[in-house]
Amino acid sequence: MGLFDIFKKKNNDKETAQESTPANSVILAMPLFRNGESYNIEKVIEHLKTFWKLNIGDTENTNNETAVFDIDEQMVAIAAMPAPVPWEEIEEVASYNYLWPNAAEELEDHTSHAIVTVLSGEQSPVERYSLLSKMLCSILMTSNCVGIYQGNQTLLVSKDYYLNCIDDLKTGEIPVPIWLYIGIRPNEDKTVSLYTYGLSNFGKPEIEIINSKMETTDLYDFMLNITSYIIGSNVTLKDGETIGYGADHKVPIKLSKGVYLDGQTLKMEL
Repeated sequence: MGLFDIFKKKNNDKETAQESTPANSVILAMPLFRNGESYNIEKVIEHLKTFWKLNIGDTENTNNETAVFDIDEQMVAIAAMPAPVPWEEIEEVASYNYLWPNAAEELEDHTSHAIVTVLSGEQSPVERYSLLSKMLCSILMTSNCVGIYQGNQTLLVSKDYYLNCIDDLKTGEIPVPIWLYIGIRPNEDKTVSLYTYGLSNFGKPEIEIINSKMETTDLYDFMLNITSYIIGSNVTLKDGETIGYGADHKVPIKLSKGVYLDGQTLKMEL
């Protein structure tokens, strides 16, 4: 089954558009484990030091159950949870996860998870999400973790896919697919619609492209590029503006009621 053979939910379902998340709010993700396994906090901290070259604060009171410490003066926490994430949550997200099509099969017997948190701080959303991703990569690279669940973005990401984003994190590029969800909705008239779910975590309006006749892969690439630009350059698009799609093609932007998301979203006509 190809990348775009699995799509987002039933046509009458809607996501609830997230309210803008303050830059200093808590962000988190959940590494998933099988066979009662978990992370080793000493290995994780050492990897953060040696691989990512991060400055780690006092870790004297950390252990494999709970760890709270500073990374580059930003407080973070890791906690082991000796129970699976509720299956109904995993099953629902897995059912429309086109980047990990066999997620439900691989996670059906997961036995435990961890909660990785970047606590309130003064860093920008990009800096904080980068730090969260680096922590997750260190857990993935030092354990038998099978994947990452980010419920706030309706994301399930396999270990291999997540680790493929390491170069982006090292070079400061925006790893869009592990930071937000891009929904893909084919329509009966052979058009396709796309939407974002997670831009609001960066204080930006969500985006929808409705009933486009363009190829799905071209639309997906456009959405990757535009969201990377918005997040990386801290740009806020507004109602009535246009954005360039090519030398002679300006895409109009309109703010209106969401079609696949509740609340107001920016529409782009492609």
